[in-house]
Amino acid sequence: MTDSDTLFAAPLARISDFAFDHEVVRVFPDMIKRSVPGYPTIIETIGLIAGQYAKPDSVIYDLGCSLGAATQSMRRHVRASGCQILAIDNSAPMIERCEEYLQAQNSMVEELTPADVIQADITQLALQSCSVVVLNFTLQFVAPALRLALLKRIYDALLPGGLLILSEKLAFADTHTQLTMEAMHHVFKRANGYSELEIAQKRSAIEKVMLPDTLETHRDRLTSAGFDHSHIWFQSLNFCSMMAYK
Repeated sequence: MTDSDTLFAAPLARISDFAFDHEVVRVFPDMIKRSVPGYPTIIETIGLIAGQYAKPDSVIYDLGCSLGAATQSMRRHVRASGCQILAIDNSAPMIERCEEYLQAQNSMVEELTPADVIQADITQLALQSCSVVVLNFTLQFVAPALRLALLKRIYDALLPGGLLILSEKLAFADTHTQLTMEAMHHVFKRANGYSELEIAQKRSAIEKVMLPDTLETHRDRLTSAGFDHSHIWFQSLNFCSMMAYK
């Protein structure tokens, strides 16, 4: 069982920048389910997509794995022989809990794709040759100046025919669209039980930490990194997931 997200329910005298610490890890499953439209669908479908593109005897990366939801999904759906999933995150509390979740999955499900959990900075990590890479709501937390270099390293590591799955919150160049999508996202959060105070305080905590890009920026950056083609496979409000091909 995980706790309900009440981190911003009471007025805070000082709102610190959002961090993936023990307190956030404790409530993270509830937080992300109530904050990201379509999240369960994205997670399940990542596993299905990875199952189609994983090559035998290859590495699959879940970069910025948090609690390993995408890794768990891929473990269920990847059937190519000899594959190994490497789940990477720089947050020690996330890594600790992720390992617990994967061990629990091992005890409940047979014939899962092997997975290792590693604490590392993905902007510094040397990537092995791989067939699938997942960045599931991760790139938006990477410093903008480092994003293209990371995508280039991913492209270089991917095997021919390899795939990047990139999920992100979107920004919009058009002011009307941006305001409309922000408003609808707040409607979504209110419908999931968040108060106006919680929405406002969470926004203040995360606005300097999570820096979303427009879809056009994502597409241009993927092209600059070398990807031959990219497209959206899922969008709900201002959250989307893309596939980019080598």
